[in-house]
This record gives sequence, C-alpha cells and structure tokens, in this order.
Amino acid sequence: MLRTISTHVFLRQRLHQGLLDALAKGGAQAIEIFAARQHFDYTSKPQVKETALWFAANPVEPFSMHMPLFGDTEMGRSGAPAINVVHPDKSRRIDGMDEIKRALEAAEEMPLRYLVLHLGEREDSWSPRTLEHAMTAIEHLQAFSRPLGVKLLLENLTNEVTEAPNLVEILRIGHFKDVGICLDTGHAHIGGGVAAAVAELKPIIRTAHIHDNHGQKTSISGPGTEPLPGRKRCRNCARLRSCPLPCWRSITYPRIRRST
Repeated sequence: MLRTISTHVFLRQRLHQGLLDALAKGGAQAIEIFAARQHFDYTSKPQVKETALWFAANPVEPFSMHMPLFGDTEMGRSGAPAINVVHPDKSRRIDGMDEIKRALEAAEEMPLRYLVLHLGEREDSWSPRTLEHAMTAIEHLQAFSRPLGVKLLLENLTNEVTEAPNLVEILRIGHFKDVGICLDTGHAHIGGGVAAAVAELKPIIRTAHIHDNHGQKTSISGPGTEPLPGRKRCRNCARLRSCPLPCWRSITYPRIRRST
C-alpha cells in the first residue's frame, strides 16, 4: 500500500514547498494535489513550477490530482457554480471540462499518474441522458489527459450517478478500459456501505480516499475518529492490497501537526 495524503488538509492555505515538506516528514510516500485556485492555483505558472521543482527534488511521488470543484478562489462562495460535467445545461458541462483541462495542464510540469474526476453534484440523479453526458465528458477529458500520461479515475460520490453499479455501467458501455475508480470510503459509508462498494468495484479500483464520518454526511474525519468500525475498515482495505491503494488523510493528524 502506497502511503499517500491529499493536500486538502491544507486547503485554506496556499500550497508551498514548506507544506509539502511537512507532508513528507509526516510519512507520505506520495501526494494528491487538490486543485483549488486559492490553494493550488493551476493557472499560475510560477506556483505550478514551484510545486514541480519540489517533487523533482524529493523522493515523494506526485501521485494524483483531484479535479477542481469550483472555478473561483472561494470554493463557490463568490457565487461561482460548481464544476459539473454531467449538468443538463450544455454550457455548464463545457465550462466544467475547460476548467478541468486547465488543471490538467500541470501534468506538463510534473508526472501525475491520475486525475480524480467527479461526475455530478450531490443531488444529481441517474438517467440515460446523464449516462450520455458522463461518457462524453470522459471521452473529451481522456483525449486531453492521455498525451500527458494521466489516467482518469471516477470517484464515488453521494449521488445516484456515481453509485457503484452506475459507475460500472458507464465504464462498460463506454468501453473505458483504462479508466478506473477512486473509492471514497466516507461516501460509500453514507451510501450502500463500504463492503458493498468494494465487492462491486474491486476489479477497477486504482486508489482510495480513506476517511470516516457518521454515515449521514461527509465530514471527512481522520480514520478511526468516527464510527466506521476500525476492524471492518481494515478488512475492506485488506481486500484491496493488490491495488496501488493510497490513503487520503491516512497519516494521523497529530504527526502532521507536529511536523508543521
């Protein structure tokens, strides 16, 4: 298992080399960059270059990038709409894909393995039209990411679109053999359960976001701090040992805080 942590733990701060040093000292073998303009401004060539230089000088892998959720610097508080590549409005879908491609350009400077992609927002429902929009978005983004050496991963969310059977259906009908799944244990815990998601998605899981919650909303707490049973969580992770499974926030918070 590759010990990986997301820079989301520092979301309210501008990502800089000191924060990356802290993650490395905390035990991270690889890092997922959370693409949010106030944190990692993927449109800023100096910040992208600074981040790429840090990875080039350190034995920590730039494992993945999480797609931006909003195109502004305030996570939508400015009134900017959420990035949604399966939105019924075509202009919203196009704007969302364009913003994701801007973030993907960072792979020209650092060797990212994966881009974690959201399909829809919390209340989005499943329909034949949604399936069509999802396949179109994946095809379009793949055409951009493939030359950069980046593979797409679909994350299970708390909407109908990304329920495990629907993710399998998207990949099957679209013949997306090189698109995988990023299993979010917190989202799965809110839905049909982690064990069920693992059973359905295991052959196509490539990475995981491992965190806890109360099973009602996404609180994104550190593993073991909330009531997703520890033994059950470890048992589910053990089933995935054949996958390069990084743990989002799996390095304990105290170690990170001491190192900062």
